[in-house]
Amino acid sequence: MYVPSHEVLLVAPPTLYRQGLEGMLRGAWPGIGITLATDSRCVPQLLYQRPFAVIILDAELLDCLPDLYLSQLRAIRSTQPLLLFTGPRLAPALRRYLTQAGPWLAWLPRHVVPGAVVAVLTPYLLGVSPAGTAASLRTGAPATAFSRRELEVLRLVVQDYCNQEIADQLCLSVRTVESHRRALLQKTGARTLVGLVVQAMREGWVGV
Repeated sequence: MYVPSHEVLLVAPPTLYRQGLEGMLRGAWPGIGITLATDSRCVPQLLYQRPFAVIILDAELLDCLPDLYLSQLRAIRSTQPLLLFTGPRLAPALRRYLTQAGPWLAWLPRHVVPGAVVAVLTPYLLGVSPAGTAASLRTGAPATAFSRRELEVLRLVVQDYCNQEIADQLCLSVRTVESHRRALLQKTGARTLVGLVVQAMREGWVGV
């Protein structure tokens, strides 16, 4: 089925925060089409009707079993990209689900800086996997189009976590963390971690 290249489903309460998200989307992609919803219960029906380039969902709207809800969406359309905005604390079941999810599902803290949102959404709106960042860069995506996991590692690097602490926070091996840090240095062109942190802060790639 044909997926409109710039058709987004934005599911969030009708607040100034949602207005800010909508404005950010239209500013970054002037031709974007946005369908608004305020109730997460309508998303499965909308998804049965057609796919979207990406669904942006505020976790505040989910009930006490968000992992089951996300599994339901996955069962309807297994490749439907989704960006979940979360609060500062995640329920253990949801954290486990997010950690094990594939590139179809990304998540960010609710009040992350706009640059990080753009970076996560860019691969989806270009129609490529977020894991294929190098391909995204060749097609003109901004250099901030890191993968979800790279943004998580970058956020903790900026907060001065060591490799072992990052590994513990994200349930990764230290070797995997080191690999992500090398990728971050390579993608940004930074020569040192200090340079990477300065660049991340200056460009607003992560919220701290």
